[in-house]
Amino acid sequence: MGYNWQQEGWPEFEFKAGILEDFQLKFLLKSGQSSGRFSGITEAKKDQLLVDILLSEAIKTSAIEGEFLSRVDVMSSLKKNLGIHEEQPRLVKDHRAKGIAKLMVAVRQTWQEPLSDSMLFSWHTMLMEGNRYIQAGNCRTGAEPMQVVSGALGKEIVHFEAPPSAQVPDEMNQFIAWFNATNPEGEKAIRNPILRAALVHLYFESIHPFEDGNGRIGRALAEKALHQGVNQPILISLSQVIESKRQLYYDQLKQAQSSLQVDSWLIYFADVVMKAQENVEELIEFSLQKTKLFDTFSNELNERELKALNRMLDEVPGGYEGGMNAKKYMSLTGASKATATRDLQHLRDLGILVAEGGGRSVRYTINLKS
Repeated sequence: MGYNWQQEGWPEFEFKAGILEDFQLKFLLKSGQSSGRFSGITEAKKDQLLVDILLSEAIKTSAIEGEFLSRVDVMSSLKKNLGIHEEQPRLVKDHRAKGIAKLMVAVRQTWQEPLSDSMLFSWHTMLMEGNRYIQAGNCRTGAEPMQVVSGALGKEIVHFEAPPSAQVPDEMNQFIAWFNATNPEGEKAIRNPILRAALVHLYFESIHPFEDGNGRIGRALAEKALHQGVNQPILISLSQVIESKRQLYYDQLKQAQSSLQVDSWLIYFADVVMKAQENVEELIEFSLQKTKLFDTFSNELNERELKALNRMLDEVPGGYEGGMNAKKYMSLTGASKATATRDLQHLRDLGILVAEGGGRSVRYTINLKS
């Protein structure tokens, strides 16, 4: 039967009518709720929340492809591209961190613009910044097959083979025309944001137009489709969810690329979107609770305590790894052991920290409901 692009009818994907209607209703409802809660946050907190979401997407979309970037490098690059002031700007030397940050911001800032060759080539150039081994800003042209493989050298397993390079320009012209026509305001509008995003990602990945960066750009396109679907840029990180179950993502893609019947892929992708929405809701709630905590207790805390709490809260809802203890507190604040112990007990007495364990093994976690 071959791959999807080799089958009669390509690229007309087949799926059950109304398959994602329930997902669409939940998605639109949650988008409205999140937007409402987000509007109740201060401008400074909005900026920080936006950075947190884009940072998560940048780090995780890179990790899916085996690139592990410094969070502080990516965060600094994001703030620079968003025009957010940093007290102590960081000199970022990692081109990958700078490139993925530029891409994240560009996708968000140009969500309304029609897709074009020049936009995709610009994104690819950002992503490949500093990479001398990849032809940046152009579709692949090599004669060798573009294959997705795994396994040791000599024992590779081919999971997918994309169309030959000679076909890519025509395939991409067709894809770009389809993307713009299926915009909610387009002549072939797909008004279910999740359905369109799922098809966008699968369609683009099946063409695999670039030498490298296809996965990251494909996931960015899915988010662009979601933004257009609700007529505003939303807060979401698909890659955070995808990366947490990366093998499932690869398995679903492989299955979907072997047929034009894509029901299973659509359900999988809808689940990803809904989980990503839940994560954003948790992050917004976390931000609101954090603001409430500082509003309530900031006048009762010394500089050391504020510094330690800010560091713990920088880890977002997952929490400070391993919890806080006297040794970590001393290292972070420069306090003596006696002072660290006294400060931690003070934070516990206020109900801000909760103690777990006892004696030398005692550690403290944040109680945001204090």
